[in-house]
Amino acid sequence: MSDQSLAADFFDRLYQADPDPWGFETSPYEAAKYAATLAALPHQRYRSAFEIGGSIGVLTERLAHRCDALLSVDISAVAQARARQRCQHLPLVGLELMSVPQQYPDRHFDLVLLSEVGYYWCWADLYLAQTKIYASLLPGGHLLLVHWLHEAPSYPLRGDDVHDAFQRFAASRLIHRVGQRTADYRLDLYERP
Repeated sequence: MSDQSLAADFFDRLYQADPDPWGFETSPYEAAKYAATLAALPHQRYRSAFEIGGSIGVLTERLAHRCDALLSVDISAVAQARARQRCQHLPLVGLELMSVPQQYPDRHFDLVLLSEVGYYWCWADLYLAQTKIYASLLPGGHLLLVHWLHEAPSYPLRGDDVHDAFQRFAASRLIHRVGQRTADYRLDLYERP
């Protein structure tokens, strides 16, 4: 495990070598996980959603149909260019290049989605992200976490590390509404009282 978060150049190299390095567009695993992600959301509609790590916009495009406004950010300019193409027909989607948690929008949200991103952070950045996410979450708003559970030696953390850390953080701050674990991923939904 590393004490440094993965930087933009790591992701830019991946996307330059393969425009869809994790098979977001074609993988049955991703399709099933996206369906479970959307099914876990308690509200049919969210006024203002924030997606951290939108990548090439596959989940962004699906999530947009449940939102009045959706801000999707990514650290990779290469990935974000593909997301812009995919979501150009969705004026409610804002796309920004942003390195969370060092950069974070000065806005409030009733939904924050952290899917397949937390394990790219080191512990210090994960803790900073928790604080910023919590501060941006409106009362009654939802935080949805979804992460792959297998070992990835190049990642600073594991999926369970991320979810366990949020479970500890949430203990006195958030209500745990949904917990789901498959052989491949873990999903947790929290609500801010």
